[in-house]
Amino acid sequence: MDQNLIFNVAQLLKEPVGATRSATVTADVYRLVPELAESGIPEASERPELSGRVRLMLTGDGILVQGDLSTDLTLPCSRCLEPVVVPLDVALEEVFTPTIDIITGQAIKPEEDDRALWIDEHHILDLGEVLRQDVLVAVPMHPVCREDCRGLCSTCGQNLNEESCNCAPEPDPRWATLAALLNQNE
Repeated sequence: MDQNLIFNVAQLLKEPVGATRSATVTADVYRLVPELAESGIPEASERPELSGRVRLMLTGDGILVQGDLSTDLTLPCSRCLEPVVVPLDVALEEVFTPTIDIITGQAIKPEEDDRALWIDEHHILDLGEVLRQDVLVAVPMHPVCREDCRGLCSTCGQNLNEESCNCAPEPDPRWATLAALLNQNE
């Protein structure tokens, strides 16, 4: 995973509650979320880089990580499959729990079941999995190139935004019984 998503928080854990650190985070979206790469990777020079500032603050429960990260992501239009650039904004706000007491060295069993929110035994806080999940939630489900996108012809596959096709529309199967009755009468 990207190295600037990993923080050694040993010194922060020794400070009084309320102590903070700030950092700039950058991550290649396709390395972070390989599932997005399968939707069609643009040229290598166009790989989206998620970036922004994060703040780490020591609380009574652990370390609160807050930040806003953003990038522009190229996805296929859900109607016509043409590439469309969509803004991707990720709001990060999670509490990471230590697994080792920094003073005594004793193991702590975190109440949090999600291991992605644990600070490991070496006092390393890894944002990788949390950011991966947040990116997946932030990606639009059905991006469109424009609101009036006409999509593809379901018969021949022609992009209807570029030109019309000569395919006859398929009859609605719900009217098949009525069409059969009309055909009998003729």
